[in-house]
Amino acid sequence: MTSIMNRPKYDGPLLKVTDVSLSFGGVSALRGVNFDVQEGELFAIIGPNGAGKTSIFNCLSGVYRPQTGTIRFQGEELVGRNPPAIAQMGVARTFQNLGLFVNLNVIDNLMLGRHIRMRTGFVAGMLWLGRARNEEVANRRRVEEIMEFLALQQYRYEPVGTLPYGVQKRIELGRALAMDPVILLLDEPVAGMNLEEIEDMARFILEIRRQLNVAMIVVEHDMPLVMELAERVLVLDFGEPIALGVPEEVQKNPRVIEAYLGAEA
Repeated sequence: MTSIMNRPKYDGPLLKVTDVSLSFGGVSALRGVNFDVQEGELFAIIGPNGAGKTSIFNCLSGVYRPQTGTIRFQGEELVGRNPPAIAQMGVARTFQNLGLFVNLNVIDNLMLGRHIRMRTGFVAGMLWLGRARNEEVANRRRVEEIMEFLALQQYRYEPVGTLPYGVQKRIELGRALAMDPVILLLDEPVAGMNLEEIEDMARFILEIRRQLNVAMIVVEHDMPLVMELAERVLVLDFGEPIALGVPEEVQKNPRVIEAYLGAEA
């Protein structure tokens, strides 16, 4: 597939999260979280249930606004921006529980990801004349490239709700790719999959990084997958970062072992 975006390389960390804290009433969800993600890096965030992984994604995508800290993406502050504005900047997200329109076919679901890249107005789109027609053709061509990249061509006209779960997860990934992201937030991309589907998804994730040079942050409970794919790993426990480093270091960290297995183990 052709490169997703013709963009100049940013000089510095693509994403830099500094001292981010988030609480709801008296409950602390995140405390002093710090990390950065480099251009084209595959970064993972792990931790037990309730560790704050989804809260991080909600802060990055503008769903939550942290009480303290900064989140700078390509040098621009994300805190205070709404989700559509952050998506326009190049931050795309998949969801653990899927967010697909099950009665629409694969093409229509992927075309929804192109919405933020469309410039023609409602009336021009309805009439399908001139610029609107050219834009529709160009976006449809992009969707066809993504379907080929993710091996979805055979399902193009099938209602998404009739397709196997593993295929639906690929469609969710495809819709995020259709947004032409600079960075992808992958929320448990292999949750609920069988071994064959996990292997397929791992291959696609690696191909996104290799062919498209899109940076990714992966939240995932499948530890073998994380340790095999990620270049660096951040570990959270009750909203607090307890380890950050390459997979080999993180696996041996006593605090990580305690968080997952308990103090006695």
